[in-house]
Amino acid sequence: MSNVSLLDVQVPADRFEIRLSGSGGQGLVLAAMLLAEAIGSDPAKSVIQTKSYGPEARGGASKSDVVVSTGEIYYQKALQLDLLLAMTQESLNKYYPDLKKGGTLVIDDTLVSKTPTDDYYGLSFTRIAKDQLKNVMVANVISLGAIAAITNVVPLDSLLKAVLARAPRGTEEVNRQAVEIGYQEGLALKQQKSATA
Repeated sequence: MSNVSLLDVQVPADRFEIRLSGSGGQGLVLAAMLLAEAIGSDPAKSVIQTKSYGPEARGGASKSDVVVSTGEIYYQKALQLDLLLAMTQESLNKYYPDLKKGGTLVIDDTLVSKTPTDDYYGLSFTRIAKDQLKNVMVANVISLGAIAAITNVVPLDSLLKAVLARAPRGTEEVNRQAVEIGYQEGLALKQQKSATA
């Protein structure tokens, strides 16, 4: 075993690491796949998506990472997260230490009540999915729209295209609305945050 710590590994400046986390059943592996496909539609970007299965798939904290770069990606695993999405309290508690200083934290404030920092974006993804779209299963897609607006890591049209290409037949409209609502909510939160900064 090498004595080199992950902290000693130099992370290239053009590398952007995203972790989508929550509980098994919230569709975060699928969400990460959609995000990776949307980002990867830009030929100038390299993207790798990794997922964790195992006991997490049955309700514990689960995660899926997306690593983006304008160069070649030599190391597939996330080292220092630039963005963490936490859809449950357990996932926030477990993965927050991996978020680098100055990184972006996005939480589902329907299911997360305690945060270790005041610097975060809180949106009620699960409540919006339930109340506005009558479909709790699209909370993950709403979160992708919000991430696109908050980070500019992917254009809205690329994200919409990726989501609609994989939407089960008959759910295209609810998925389109989910992306757009998430994007508008994310934009509003971003503007509000910069106004008070």
